[in-house]
Amino acid sequence: MIQTADIREWRNRDVIDPEGHKIGELEAVYVDTATDAPAMATVRTGLPTRHRLVFVPVGEAVAGPDYVRVPYDKALVKKAPAIGTDDVLPAEQEESVFRHYDLAYQPGVGGERRLARR
Repeated sequence: MIQTADIREWRNRDVIDPEGHKIGELEAVYVDTATDAPAMATVRTGLPTRHRLVFVPVGEAVAGPDYVRVPYDKALVKKAPAIGTDDVLPAEQEESVFRHYDLAYQPGVGGERRLARR
């Protein structure tokens, strides 16, 4: 399991699927606001002039010396909800990210965000 303290080391590593196919480069990690554990990452994909950031869960990710392997197929990740490289995920779109991966979504008790960028 990947620890929160390791987050700074993940940036710019290749993100690969279970078969070893490169999905993109890890751009940022989002933690679960209830537990402060890593929950999602944004992965930079696309052509150099048209980069976008797609979301992928990292709860079961495995970090290697120069990669982060996620248990999701490249095609599934590339179809995930995305934001522009300078954008922020709007709170009302968080649920769609979880739904894309068939994960349960529960906002905070007071309706606060579930994800926070670290």
